[in-house]
Amino acid sequence: MKFEAIAVENIPLIHAGDNLPSIICENIELQDRDIVIIASTVVAKAEGEIFRLEDITPGKISLEIAARTGRDARFIEAVLSRSGEVLVEKPFMLVTTLSGHTCVNAGIDESNIENGFLLYPPENPDASASRLGQELERLSGKKLSVIITDTNGRAFKIGQTGVAIGIYKIKPVKRWIGEKDLFGRDLEITEEAIADELAGAANLLMGEGAGGIPVVVIRGLDYYCDEETYIKEMYRPEELDIIKKGLRCLQKKS
Repeated sequence: MKFEAIAVENIPLIHAGDNLPSIICENIELQDRDIVIIASTVVAKAEGEIFRLEDITPGKISLEIAARTGRDARFIEAVLSRSGEVLVEKPFMLVTTLSGHTCVNAGIDESNIENGFLLYPPENPDASASRLGQELERLSGKKLSVIITDTNGRAFKIGQTGVAIGIYKIKPVKRWIGEKDLFGRDLEITEEAIADELAGAANLLMGEGAGGIPVVVIRGLDYYCDEETYIKEMYRPEELDIIKKGLRCLQKKS
């Protein structure tokens, strides 16, 4: 087995309203069952998810958190506007976004954006992935999967890695339960985070700095799924998420 990870070069700086699928198709000839992996920053830019702190008026809760943490109340308000739950306030804001993704600062990005501006992540990453995927399929005439990625830290390790936050026509998790191991024993709990693994592979080519590549095509792995798929399939059910339960207990004590 082998697969290719292909950096799609010559993608220009993206602005609100740009036709991202058309730009991608102009720079690579897509093939059947390619997996098109797109950085959330360019998706957000195309969707116009750009704002300035000076345009935000903080509310009561933002002002209270700012008083406790010493952070800019306007930035806190921006984070809260995209958050369903705040799990940690300090030394950073760890939140669960309205779309169900748990990350720092609701994924708001201060890099790779013009001075004075900040970038929200796509509000509904699955819907964004679906729109992009359908248009890419129309333009290319091919069956395609799409993954929208962001970079996340890990709780127990140093460094960031790419993760999936939105998907189209790809199952995010491969369940090996019921398969046999090398010695013929039944696998009982093994679930492989396919979408995150692909996002991490793409991130090796994407980079983080000025020379970053926002689109990578994975070719040679057939994970195409001809049905609706949702990133929430990756998120641990509330009743099983002991980390969130622990963080909520710490919040109450503080």
